[in-house]
Amino acid sequence: MQELVISASNLCVNVKEKQILKNVSFSARKGEVMALLGGNGAGKSTTIKTFLGLMTPSSGSVSLAGVNVHQQPDIVRQKVAYLPESVMLYGHLTAIENIKYFLSLSGKQKTAGDIAEALQRVALQEASWNSALAGYSKGMRQKTAIALALLRDAPILFLDEPTSGLDPVAIDEFNRLVKQLAAQGSTIFMVTHDVYGACHVADRIGLLHNGEIVGMFDAPEHGNIDSEVVHKAFTAGAHNE
Repeated sequence: MQELVISASNLCVNVKEKQILKNVSFSARKGEVMALLGGNGAGKSTTIKTFLGLMTPSSGSVSLAGVNVHQQPDIVRQKVAYLPESVMLYGHLTAIENIKYFLSLSGKQKTAGDIAEALQRVALQEASWNSALAGYSKGMRQKTAIALALLRDAPILFLDEPTSGLDPVAIDEFNRLVKQLAAQGSTIFMVTHDVYGACHVADRIGLLHNGEIVGMFDAPEHGNIDSEVVHKAFTAGAHNE
C-alpha cells in the first residue's frame, strides 16, 4: 500500500469567533488525486491555506509526507508547489524566461534541456515557448505554471479551482495532464466546485458543506467516480445550506 502523503485529522479552523472548518478528516496516498468539492463559502480556500501553512488549526492537524505542516513549515514548503486560481506570471516575459526567473528565486538550477523537457511534459506547444505570456490563453499559462512546479521538484501539487475560466478543450487537456502527473508519482490536491471535472480526474472526492465533510467518494479500481451520485449529494447539501 502506498504511503500517506496528504492528511487532515479532525481539522478545525476558527477565524475570530466563527468556526470555518469543523473536524475535517481526509487523506491521499502517493500518486493519487484528491479533490475537495464545495460551493462558495464551504471552506475550500481555508483548507488549502491551512495545508500551505498560511492559516493555523484551532485543533486537529494537517501533514504532508508525514511532516506536520505547522511544526515544520520550512520542510513542508520544499515539498509543495501551489497553483492558484489566477496564475501570477509576468506577461512581458516568455514561458522560458518566467521559468528561469522563478527558479532563480527559489535557488533551483535547471538546464535548458530540463526546462524543455518540463514544457514538453505539460504539452505546451514548442512554438509558444519564446512568446510573451501576454498573448497566452489561461490554459497555456497554467501549463507554464505546472512546468515550473515540476522543475521545483515538488512531489505534491496543490490546485485551486484549476479549470475555472477554461474552455472544454482546455479542461480536457488539463485533466489528462493531472492524471498523467499522478501516474508518474505526483500527489495532487485540488479544490473545486466543478462536480463533473472532479469526478473525471480524482481518485477520491471529499464533499465539503459549511466547513464539514458530508460525503466521501472513491473511484472504482477501473473507472471514474459516478458524477450523478456526487452531483445529487452536492445539490442536496447546497439546498440545505
